[in-house]
Amino acid sequence: MTKKEEISRLFYDEHQKPTDIANKVNVQKSYVTKIIQKNDKYADEKEMRKQQTKEKNKDCKRNYINKKRQADKEEYAKMQAQQNKDAKFLSAPKKMNDITFAKWNRSAYTYDNNSSDLLLKNDINAGYNAPKRISNVVNPNSIKSSVWK
Repeated sequence: MTKKEEISRLFYDEHQKPTDIANKVNVQKSYVTKIIQKNDKYADEKEMRKQQTKEKNKDCKRNYINKKRQADKEEYAKMQAQQNKDAKFLSAPKKMNDITFAKWNRSAYTYDNNSSDLLLKNDINAGYNAPKRISNVVNPNSIKSSVWK
């Protein structure tokens, strides 16, 4: 088999690249290109390879987009899980005892010497869950506002 026949066979039958053919047959790439371009099948082969490359590029792009979407979904799921965790923590009811409430709102209470209680001042409009009376406060000076410390 001559070099020309070998080059044609490798290019058209085995669909190898001109560079690989040049290395196998031990000739220059320009010689390989010259031989394959003279063949009548060249235009059809070129078009077929062009379509194959187009399909391959489409597949690569599709795979890239799918991987990117998957990564985005995973990242979104992580963010959503963190957000749900934070929302659950922030919306959990926090119980505050009356003394702690009085510390935070010390200026709203007066001390009653007769009963040793803290009483909500009359001019303060407070919600239903704000304690109106805090009983048995022995030393009212120990309850200082934590805001003004």
